[in-house]
Amino acid sequence: MVQKIAAAARARRGFGRVERRANGRYRAAYTGPDRQLYRAPMTFGSKDDAIAWLSARRAEIEMQVWAPEVAARGVASRTVPTFQAYADVWLETRKTKGRELRPTTRSQYRMLLDKFIYPTFGETRIDRISNEDVNDWYDVVAPGRETIRAQSYSLLRTIFASAASERPHPLIPYNPAHIRGAGNTKRAHHVQPATLEELQTIVEELPDRYKLMALLAAWCAMRFGELAELRRGDIDLRTNRVKIRRGVVRVDGEFIVGAPKSDAGSRDVAIPPHLVPLVKDHLANHTAPGRDALLFPAATDGNRHMAPATLYKVYYPAREAAGRKDLRWHDLRHTGAVMAAQTGATLAELMGRLGHTTPGAAMRYQHAAADRDAEIARRLSALAGE
Repeated sequence: MVQKIAAAARARRGFGRVERRANGRYRAAYTGPDRQLYRAPMTFGSKDDAIAWLSARRAEIEMQVWAPEVAARGVASRTVPTFQAYADVWLETRKTKGRELRPTTRSQYRMLLDKFIYPTFGETRIDRISNEDVNDWYDVVAPGRETIRAQSYSLLRTIFASAASERPHPLIPYNPAHIRGAGNTKRAHHVQPATLEELQTIVEELPDRYKLMALLAAWCAMRFGELAELRRGDIDLRTNRVKIRRGVVRVDGEFIVGAPKSDAGSRDVAIPPHLVPLVKDHLANHTAPGRDALLFPAATDGNRHMAPATLYKVYYPAREAAGRKDLRWHDLRHTGAVMAAQTGATLAELMGRLGHTTPGAAMRYQHAAADRDAEIARRLSALAGE
């Protein structure tokens, strides 16, 4: 009997292995019935805890109730792809809310994968990447580039989540990327809206064919891609509205026209009455005939879209003349949103005008308008003092 107990003990000690990490914690791993190596989804504070985890896995195998879904559902019997093989297919077939990825988003994901994720995980089987591997990668990826690091981690986590929810058989039993707050990044650019005087100076400094573009960017809070794709037929002078139904982006030197960023992005925006004469003037003097004529085409070809670099050549000197070298073109949209909030627009009205699907972004402009409300309160107190 004693010999049997000793033999059983030796067998138990021979199952799996425990390694001490450089940080003092312990990692447990074992070879499953399919002769594949499996690692614990976490590290342990003590060696005894790691051994206990191995003992539980051994018991599951002996009772034929092995826990990992990869083995329990027979997934290990098929070929498990490398991370790169899976991610490449994921990127080609990825959709968000039923929509194809925007070309710019797909291009950004490709860059993050190629430069920051594949060098570490590309050739590794996706089911062999552990939480510890992800933590080690995160500690050294994109040093000094916090936004890129957060974006890379967020993408990695999303791909793992897809692999863990594959149907009918998950490729991995759990998502190994769960570093708290790692996918978040602080806003690097704090926008100070342009004043009316600064906006006027910018418009005056621009060549005539660009003036309306800046005015619509601000007063109608339109994005560059929406403006660059705007056509004569999108201007309704009967109701004085801009119909925003498309946008254009430039990816790898090619202009791609598509739907707005979201369903809410497809919208009609009322043109402030003081701009209507300027819109009519632009249509008469700077826009070709026909409903499909671009309002703001390339400088050398009225049938081609304007490149951002073309606009910046005239916009940068104009903003400098206004004393606002910090004001990005997109900040004109921010300026328009704040002005709309200052009129007392509700959150729902701001969301509709800006084309936002969630209240979070629109609320930023209401917060910015709170400065104006404080000024009103100050003036009320001044009246009381009089």
